[in-house]
Amino acid sequence: MSIYQQIYPKVISKLENNLPSWLYYHSIEHTKYVLEQAIFIAKKENVDKNDLYLLKIAALYHDTGFIINRDEHEAISCEIATEELKEFSLSSEEIKKICEMIMATKIPQKPKSFLSNILADADLEYLGTDKFICFSQDLYKELLHYTPELTQDEWNEIQVKFISKHRYHTAYCKQNREPKKQKNLKMIMKQLNNAD
Repeated sequence: MSIYQQIYPKVISKLENNLPSWLYYHSIEHTKYVLEQAIFIAKKENVDKNDLYLLKIAALYHDTGFIINRDEHEAISCEIATEELKEFSLSSEEIKKICEMIMATKIPQKPKSFLSNILADADLEYLGTDKFICFSQDLYKELLHYTPELTQDEWNEIQVKFISKHRYHTAYCKQNREPKKQKNLKMIMKQLNNAD
């Protein structure tokens, strides 16, 4: 059994048992989706086997911090990964790379390496897909737990600002997700204009 095959069930089980129930967006499904997209984009970007292995681990751990706290969850995710990965004979250099990728998912995204670009894009890949409406509503529902008075229009305004500033980092997402992202942005702007 590979090291990754040992790490995967451990992290998934940790998320299943400990994530708060109001995390409609930052759920176990989100982690699995980001992992899937990270693998997909990595193949499009010709990532080698060892880097793919580190990327998959980073994707698995990237939101584990939500178990403890929403604020600074990326840094907490790094602490959890650093602690747990010691028992899997990863070098400190490899763990450092994994943490750099996890920190690249922090908003606003500022990835500093090729692999970080991929995880950052995998995390927000949905912005440029047909899944956007569904994921966006899950995120709205989740935010209502923290800010119950947030209206749908206010949420749409937040999204317009966010998507307008967002940039993809990989060649694949720039080419294949950006056009749809712009359509999704226009759709929300239209909803806002109709609400006025």
